[in-house]
Amino acid sequence: MILINNLLAIFRKEVQSYFSAPISYIIAAVFWLIAGIFFSVLLDGLIQDVALQEQIGGGVVSRDIGTEFLEGFLGLLVSLLLVLLPALSMGLYAEERKRGTLELLATSPITNWVVAVGKLLGVITFFTALMLPLIIYETIAFSAASPPLSLPLILVSHAALFLLVTAILSLGMFVSSLTDSVVLAYIVTFVMILFLWIIDGIAQNLSGVSKNIIAHLSLLNHYNDLVRGIVHPSSIILFLSYTILGIFLTAQSIESLRYQRS
Repeated sequence: MILINNLLAIFRKEVQSYFSAPISYIIAAVFWLIAGIFFSVLLDGLIQDVALQEQIGGGVVSRDIGTEFLEGFLGLLVSLLLVLLPALSMGLYAEERKRGTLELLATSPITNWVVAVGKLLGVITFFTALMLPLIIYETIAFSAASPPLSLPLILVSHAALFLLVTAILSLGMFVSSLTDSVVLAYIVTFVMILFLWIIDGIAQNLSGVSKNIIAHLSLLNHYNDLVRGIVHPSSIILFLSYTILGIFLTAQSIESLRYQRS
């Protein structure tokens, strides 16, 4: 019970810090603006493309526009998130270091795991709030799709997005625990995530077992499979592994600070 209360206390503190910080609203405004442009341009482009094909072919074109839009929009959205998510995670611990409160946190009776999980849940909650308007827009668009879009595909695709986001934020939290510079935390997190995103291209230049292992670590491959409705347990395990790894490394990083102060 004490563990849950501590977790909820950390969670509430993080959520309040996000919704009270002016930078959070700037991030939200930029995210909604760019995501809205992606949404409008992609949807309008698909509609015009179908209309053009119908004019040329002289009849109704058989295309699954709903699925095309879903895959295209989530693909564009994740490219935006690669830039946005490091901005959300960069201050999770770096700000604590800068204010000098991390030492108090490290020597408190609350375990490092509880603090890390609470902070991660807080930033995920803020991201979920950012996604709500987009989910409403998607719901409106999908309700008019013909043929109707498969509900399981929609759920799996968005679950993939949240699994990816959780993994990236967890790793970004670890990077934030290593420095008191939010700028440095942002840069290192962005480079690390970009590397994990394009690592599949690196694997193409290898051969044998090493090629398969490195390609399996790619965030891009597993995300794209899930967005297309191709569910492999290995994909889910990979995202959960990155998430747990980020939490574990964060806890160890703060634990090392505890030993330094003792």
